[in-house]
Amino acid sequence: MGLVEGGKITLKEAREKIGVSYRQAKRIRRALRVKGVKGIIHGNTGRAPWNLTADSIRQKVIELSKQVYGDFNDMHFTEKLSEEHQIELSRETVRKLRRKAGVAPKRRRRAPGHRKRRERKAQEGAMVLWDGSPHHWLGPDQPACCLMAAMDDSTGKLLVARFFPFEGSSGYLWLLREVVKRYGIPLVMYHDRHGSLHRNDSHWSLEEQLAGRQEPTQVGLALQALGIESIAALSPQAKGRIERLFGTLQDRLIAELGLQGVQSLEAANRFLKVFIPRFNRRFAIPARESEKAWRKVPPELDLDRLISFRYRSVVGNDNCVRIGGLILDIPPGPLRRSYAKAQVEVRQLLNGSWRVYYQDQVIAKHPSTELRDPVRALKHTRHIKGAFPEQWVYLASAPPSQVLSAQGS
Repeated sequence: MGLVEGGKITLKEAREKIGVSYRQAKRIRRALRVKGVKGIIHGNTGRAPWNLTADSIRQKVIELSKQVYGDFNDMHFTEKLSEEHQIELSRETVRKLRRKAGVAPKRRRRAPGHRKRRERKAQEGAMVLWDGSPHHWLGPDQPACCLMAAMDDSTGKLLVARFFPFEGSSGYLWLLREVVKRYGIPLVMYHDRHGSLHRNDSHWSLEEQLAGRQEPTQVGLALQALGIESIAALSPQAKGRIERLFGTLQDRLIAELGLQGVQSLEAANRFLKVFIPRFNRRFAIPARESEKAWRKVPPELDLDRLISFRYRSVVGNDNCVRIGGLILDIPPGPLRRSYAKAQVEVRQLLNGSWRVYYQDQVIAKHPSTELRDPVRALKHTRHIKGAFPEQWVYLASAPPSQVLSAQGS
């Protein structure tokens, strides 16, 4: 600007050297003429920004981060500040405050590998994804358990979820019943190749050999009875949406359970009733089409019977059915008829009670007993006679105590 005032260069040449626009160069020259050298200093220099976070709030955020919300990620912590403490800050402000205070990020991010994205279904209820996630959900000092959940593909909505001791058929049947009762019958269930959902064994009964196909699992039978198509994914990445759901839940739900001091499955399942609606408000998105694909449950459909454990058996000469170590007495039929040698269908409902069906009529009931996942034996293992007289048993993911109990009976 001194060269410009001395007439040695033009203002246009000066603005190119300074790297500003011609209009800004004119402003600078005018400021220098009025204020001298001080005119080049920005007017806000030394002033506090209008949106500067107060020191008291900064200190409060750091204290809460270290003392109460240490297990929360930056976004989750930002939401808690707004919901519980009425502190409105952006996620980036919270992130900077935490990093400056020495609070490390909860997870290190890495660049994802390239995979082709599967388009979401257009309608809610067109496809439901379900899975189980064994983890130390109640804290590192508590025994591991399994969170089993079902989500809608089109919206990402968490439909139902529940904690179980392990991932098994009883948990999947519970999820199926809750989904059908609350929303309706979906068109497709998408899942992995877990033994409760997909036959992974090489055992074929004589009936299966004659039919040319293996019978479905207990959960597969229930899906078949409801007319739901079952699709088994070939890799975890193929069902990436529910895998990411569990990643988010392991990040947020564990922190929430720890904040509430929850340390039992019963208390955790009660907390889920509060957590799921709040989770859906945060993460669920609208479906592309407003019309839903859920099918209504016909009023004549007996859901308790269809969504249960099914066993085929033959009534003995003493009019009893034997399932493992359990004996079910069959009372006399009309005109005191006997059911000896009759082929019957035995159902254990999800409440543990038993029913015996003959020609679609209930001919006997039995009080509740412990609900155990039926099992099927793998090749080259010791055969253990199970509930199906013509089949053997194999336990997909049950604890050793249950396997020993099944062997004992």
